[in-house]
Amino acid sequence: MNKLFLYNTLTRKKEEFKAIKKDRAGLYTCGPTVYNYAHLGNLRSYLFEDILKRVLFYNGYKVKHVMNITDVGHLTGDRDMGEDKLEIGAKREGKTAWEIAEFYTQAFKNDIKTLNILPPDIWCKATGHTKEQINLIKILEKKGYTYKTSDGIYFNTAKFKNYAKLSRLNLKTLKEGARVEKNDEKKNATDFALWKFSIPLAPLVRGVKAAKRQMEWQSPWGVGFPGWHIECSAMSLKYLGDHFDIHCGGVDHIGVHHTNEIAQTEAATGKSPWVNYWLHGAFLNIAGGKKMAKSEDNFLTMENALIKKGINPLAFRFAALQTHYRKPMEYSEESIKSAKNGWVHLYNQVQNLGIYDQASGKWIYEMGNVDLLHKEKFFNAINDDLNIPQALAVAQELLKSNLSQADKLSTIIDFDKVFGLDLDPISKMKEFVALPDDVRKLIVARQTAR
Repeated sequence: MNKLFLYNTLTRKKEEFKAIKKDRAGLYTCGPTVYNYAHLGNLRSYLFEDILKRVLFYNGYKVKHVMNITDVGHLTGDRDMGEDKLEIGAKREGKTAWEIAEFYTQAFKNDIKTLNILPPDIWCKATGHTKEQINLIKILEKKGYTYKTSDGIYFNTAKFKNYAKLSRLNLKTLKEGARVEKNDEKKNATDFALWKFSIPLAPLVRGVKAAKRQMEWQSPWGVGFPGWHIECSAMSLKYLGDHFDIHCGGVDHIGVHHTNEIAQTEAATGKSPWVNYWLHGAFLNIAGGKKMAKSEDNFLTMENALIKKGINPLAFRFAALQTHYRKPMEYSEESIKSAKNGWVHLYNQVQNLGIYDQASGKWIYEMGNVDLLHKEKFFNAINDDLNIPQALAVAQELLKSNLSQADKLSTIIDFDKVFGLDLDPISKMKEFVALPDDVRKLIVARQTAR
């Protein structure tokens, strides 16, 4: 088996991937907060994670993939203060928070299907795992890692050794407010909420009752809802155990969300490392270098940026593959048009590996053998920290080579197990048509002429 190397954020270097269980990989990916549509920047992260999963499959691993759905507890600013994003979405659209969560969960699932992203083995909603989250907080409380304030139960980061081992923040110089909202009751600037108490969502007005939270639960500490970070720890522990292989997310997760996940999980289990490999994808920037984000009100969805303009979403997938996942990707109308042309060109190159039969109105293809020389080059690229731009270059080298049409077709279809660009022309045919002798002679003649 070829060796697979991945860049581990925890160690800041490429490392050979060694699965905990032979030929099996446990993978957890941070899913969407379902209060609005996913934007293209979000989807770029899920595309990188899809490539990782496909590369693991290509290397012969069986993958158990878990993805969460954050449908409660994600506060404005992604920290500990402010209003829950689901509650805000409900106000915005005149629906219940539960309706908002369900609608945008389905929208997200439709988006990833359209982008040919393989779904996880397990979808897990935060609202469906409040019991597990409460139990995890109780363990942390028993071990002395928590304290109570007027607005919730907090994790005391000073009690967890090497709290910043993932983010490598200098905690001595970190000022409160730089990465967490100011809270005078917190013992340390980096402390974070495990459980938030329900409070009125609007100030009391004479004769009018304050709005009640739509999503809240009973707990040993009072009525409230779980903090954002605790859900991923609780659900990954349930489905992948206290030690698994890979955890993924965006680079914006490193400093807060994933740092807090590590602290609370390893504090609860007493085991380290909880996760062996941490992989993070870079931002998608709007032309000019500004990060695409809902908070910046500059986000583009697949619907308004691609589908309404007649652009196949797989063109965006192709665009994402052209930039290494750890490098920022710049988005503009010009860049997506260029990617569309590139994807169409590649698609046509593969289509033309057959012969169009005028009589039947069908393309006729012949399968050959996967070329081992190009496969080895392809392996070297994808196993070098998912170097898909180089793998695409290998694909072009293959298509321009002197190999038979049949061998080219078999090899590019093999590569597309990783690319996921829907290049296989045979899979689109209702039935496979074997090449008649006269058509096979035409192919040989055409190759000889070249």
